[in-house]
Amino acid sequence: MRVIVLGGDGYLGWPTAMRFSALGHEVFIVDSLIKRYWEAEVGASPIEPLPTLRDRCKAWLGVSGKKIEYSVGDIAKNPRFTYKIIEQIKPDAVVHYAEQPSAPYSMINRETCISTHNNNVNGTLNLVFALMKHAPDCHIIKLGTMGEYGTPNIDIEEGWLNVEHNGRSDRMLYPKKPGSFYHLTKVHDSNNLEFACRIWGMRVTDLNQGVVYGLGTEETRLDKQLRTSFHFDSIFGTVLNRFLLQATMNVPLTVYGNGSQTRGFLNINDTLNCVQIALENPALQGEFRVFNQFTEQFSVRELAEKISSVAKKIGLSGDIENLDNPRVEQENHYYNAKNSGLMSLGLKPQLLDEFWIKNALENIIQMPRDNVDFSEKSPLWKLK
Repeated sequence: MRVIVLGGDGYLGWPTAMRFSALGHEVFIVDSLIKRYWEAEVGASPIEPLPTLRDRCKAWLGVSGKKIEYSVGDIAKNPRFTYKIIEQIKPDAVVHYAEQPSAPYSMINRETCISTHNNNVNGTLNLVFALMKHAPDCHIIKLGTMGEYGTPNIDIEEGWLNVEHNGRSDRMLYPKKPGSFYHLTKVHDSNNLEFACRIWGMRVTDLNQGVVYGLGTEETRLDKQLRTSFHFDSIFGTVLNRFLLQATMNVPLTVYGNGSQTRGFLNINDTLNCVQIALENPALQGEFRVFNQFTEQFSVRELAEKISSVAKKIGLSGDIENLDNPRVEQENHYYNAKNSGLMSLGLKPQLLDEFWIKNALENIIQMPRDNVDFSEKSPLWKLK
């Protein structure tokens, strides 16, 4: 297939591009490279600096003999660029990662909130209109988030809910309760894409993804130049990455609040497998298909205890410390989300077990950590 990976310079986008290229698809990356700017803006950086997109593609060609084409441009700010790319490539599928991915970033101030909305919502709409004009049968595989749902006091279904009201029934999009302006943009995306399917007959798979963890994939391990990012800060990092890094440096694993906040999690390799499953089993014309893309559910405290237990077994301190929660979020809540769709299509999860944690800790110990700042001003510790 001819596949465009929007946001192909990112943590998930780059491994996805390599995976599809390895499978024999024609892969085209489109990225504005703005994520690197956002990181510099807030003083965050991956634990190891990343090669440029050009060098990454060159390294992949050298390792695999396969070429990944790329174009640098902004699909949100430059609709002409978006139309031109779609017209030239006429993709069979578009994997859409090209969004500002951080809830904390979207909540810093008015500018970061509006920037997030402009980038995410406008970019998706420009993509929809470009596809309708030049590739109307293209399958959009859109990365959503479990954060669209929030933490409702009922079971979370996969995108849709059968509703009975005053003696009548209907199938409706599951009600959303996002916890940040970033998550709100994802809700707008879902609504806009469902509308495009219902009115114009587009085909969309919306992957409501949980928290992703993992240092790399089969492809990223082929060469140092092919690595993906490992973010540990509180703006672009994840709680699991933070715990892993803190454990390797023998500082306490910092749990926000009482740690009862519960979310869905999955390994980065499972993310790639889920996207591959969606590509190989496309949505039907006019179908807005939703999968809840996670494999396990943990509370923050449970994650800390898992990391702590393994850390102690390999000679690290593994201490846990509770901090006042800097986030506005519900700590004690019900959480039971369904995730059977991808499993039924063949997903075989890679679980967060002791072996994986031990391997991750040992790999991080080998990484240069000179840029890790544990001072009070570090974004690892404090939101601005």
